[in-house]
Amino acid sequence: MFGFGQLIQILKESPKKIVFTEGSDPRILEAASRLLASSFLSPILVGNEDEIMAAAEESGFNIRGANIVDPTKYDRIDEMVDLFCELRKSKGVTPDQARKVLSQANYFGTMLVKMGEADALLGGATYSTADTVRPALQLIKTKPGNSIVSSCFILVRPSATGDNEVIAMSDCAINIKPTEDELVEIAIESAKCAKIFGIDPKVAFLSYSTLGSGAGEDVDKMRHAAEKAKAKAPDLPIEGELQFDAAVSPRVARTKCPQSEVAGHANTFIFPDINAGNIGYKIAQRMGNFEAYGPILLGLNAPINDLSRGCNASEVYSMAIITAALA
Repeated sequence: MFGFGQLIQILKESPKKIVFTEGSDPRILEAASRLLASSFLSPILVGNEDEIMAAAEESGFNIRGANIVDPTKYDRIDEMVDLFCELRKSKGVTPDQARKVLSQANYFGTMLVKMGEADALLGGATYSTADTVRPALQLIKTKPGNSIVSSCFILVRPSATGDNEVIAMSDCAINIKPTEDELVEIAIESAKCAKIFGIDPKVAFLSYSTLGSGAGEDVDKMRHAAEKAKAKAPDLPIEGELQFDAAVSPRVARTKCPQSEVAGHANTFIFPDINAGNIGYKIAQRMGNFEAYGPILLGLNAPINDLSRGCNASEVYSMAIITAALA
């Protein structure tokens, strides 16, 4: 079962570099100081060096040896501007416009990943989700075969025996009302993400109906999406549509859908829309004593993740490790 030791071991075998777009934020600095004391993940802090060093000193964090990159002094800025113009040529972006956009840390940091200067990016301590996702969509773009960026939360319920319970929930943060085909993409990407965290994915498309017990267009959407997902990923255990109790309770599953290999044992949950997803993962977090990690963005050509603006330094550290391990 999932533990951060697994991800750290992955990074020790192949150390990575991660960009933090808000280099002077005290939470970022505390997480960076912890990473600098290790050897598996190197932080790159975007911002003015004097401001970052002053903020670190004021907060009492040792960031000696950190790679601080100031967009106004970057020695490859001309190369970055040319590449940015090429990537945005369909919008007719001029070099002057590119320089102005690249003065913003979220765009500059994303270009560091695009240029291979870093393996991953973590932002959002002060930026909105849109301000982290937009540059990623424009510059990193979605993987071949993917049409959307989606998100997954990994939820971990610690156990005294160390055999933690780990589940995945999607999409709880990005797509407001995904279509059938988008739900298929979300499910397949979520299953891939789940495997990284030690989950053997059993995917449930959730609804207020279990295999035809209810009716309506929302039920049809989840049923059809599950059928399409089975056709697209025949080796992946998938069931739908399922009510949540049928998805997780073997007793209920024996009554409602005894033939299903997923029902009663699901661990990767696909919600019909962002309302259900966001409410669902927060119920698990607040009332089920699960620790929630995410949103982990899925479908991009490089790992870029978004922090909650209410995050603390421990969450920044954890999400940095998760993000880099995805690389």
